Amino acid sequence: MTSVGVDEAGKGPVLGPMVCAAVRAPPEALSGAGDSKTLSPDRRNRVAARLHDDDRVAVGVEVVGVDRIDDPATDMNGLTLSGQAAAVRAVVQAGDRVVADAADVDAERFGRRLADAVGDGVEVVAEHRADEARPIVGAASVVAKVERNRRVAALEATYGDIGSGYPSDPTTRAFLREYLRDNGCVPACARSSWSTCADLLAAAEQSALDEF
Repeated sequence: MTSVGVDEAGKGPVLGPMVCAAVRAPPEALSGAGDSKTLSPDRRNRVAARLHDDDRVAVGVEVVGVDRIDDPATDMNGLTLSGQAAAVRAVVQAGDRVVADAADVDAERFGRRLADAVGDGVEVVAEHRADEARPIVGAASVVAKVERNRRVAALEATYGDIGSGYPSDPTTRAFLREYLRDNGCVPACARSSWSTCADLLAAAEQSALDEF
C-alpha cells in the first residue's frame, strides 16, 4: 500500500494565499523530509526540489487565493479541507492510504470529511501534528511551505518588504498601514476580511471622519 501525505502552509497569515500539497511516495524516497518548521530554508528547498524531480514521487498542489479566503460563504477549516482534498485527488490512486495533518480540533471528524471529499477506494487517516510524526506528511509540509514562500517572494518583488505576512509581524502591519495610507485601500494580496485589515480600515475611516 502506497501512502499519500497532505498538509498546508499559510493558513494563518494575513497576506498571500494558503497552499495545500500532497505527496505520494514510497518510504525510501523520503530521506531528509520532515516537518517544514524544523528545517532551514535551504534544506526545505533542496528536499522539495528532490521530491519534484524523483520519478517515484507524485506531487499535487492546490493554491487557495485571497479571493476564496475572503468569500463570506467560506471558512478556513472548510477551505483547508477542500484544498487538501484537491491536492490529494491530483496524486492518489485506488488502494492508497492518505495521512493528513488535521485542520480541525476533532482529527477523526476531519479525516471522515476528507475521505468523503477525496472519494471511494481511499483510506484516510487524519492526525494532529502529523507533519512532525509522519515523514510522508512532513514531505507534503515541505512542498507546501516552499511553494507558499515562492509566492510570498513574488509579492515582495511587487510590493517591497512585506515581512512574514503574519498579523503579529510588525513589518507586515507597518506595510499594511503604509499601503492603506498611500492608496486608500489594502493591497490585493491582503485577506481584507481578516480582523487585521478590518481594524486598519476602520481606523482609517474614523481618522477621515475626525478630520472632516
